[in-house]
Amino acid sequence: MKNIPINLFLAVLVSSLLLCIWEWGVQNWHVPRYILPAPSLILRTLSDNAALYTQASLLTFSEAALGLLIGASLGFLTASLIQFFPRLEEGAMTVAILIKSTPMVAIAPLLTIWLGFGILPKIIITALLTFFPVLVNALSGFHALDEGLLNTFRSWNASRSEIFWYMRLPSALPYLFAALKVSAPLALIGAVVAEWTGASGGLGRTMWLAYSNLNLPYLFAAVFILAVAGMLVYSSLNWLERRVIFWRGESW
Repeated sequence: MKNIPINLFLAVLVSSLLLCIWEWGVQNWHVPRYILPAPSLILRTLSDNAALYTQASLLTFSEAALGLLIGASLGFLTASLIQFFPRLEEGAMTVAILIKSTPMVAIAPLLTIWLGFGILPKIIITALLTFFPVLVNALSGFHALDEGLLNTFRSWNASRSEIFWYMRLPSALPYLFAALKVSAPLALIGAVVAEWTGASGGLGRTMWLAYSNLNLPYLFAAVFILAVAGMLVYSSLNWLERRVIFWRGESW
């Protein structure tokens, strides 16, 4: 806990330094705004269009959150079922790898054609992107058991469900948080990519319109929001991980 303020200070310091170098470079070399806008112009764009970006952000974040919830839940449930029914693993992993290997940029336009311009295609794309990391990490965590402790449980005639709840699940928690740290930013990317293929709102649509008109300050403003959101989500998951997996101590 005592390290969090220091980490936050360092993150703010490094980010501020990079922004200052960016601002200086754009101003010093007179880079046109349609090639690379200065951070000050991007922040002014955000301030002048706060309502637009707030509405777009809420829509995109809602899609990403729902997709992450569905994808992570399905990944965890699939991994849990495999523990109770091992014969499911080969079939489940075949489907999971097929989903992982399929380019989402190819599926997103099809889902938009089939399901319309609402939030459902975006949620499905986000769920598909986040399903595989959670499934693989959960399986790895379920298998990362101490053999001595497992034999002790078996000597006590512990049932399969008792071994799952008291051994496999605690063992899998660090792996699940690692998966969420990867999946949460992927959820934002998935929602934005899906919005690029057709949407009535959201940051992806805002970025697409800005790109079509070569309005880079508007485009970079949306990118800034996504970058800050990704950092906040990652930091929040770190904080939550330290609270949930309390037995690992403060040093890790």
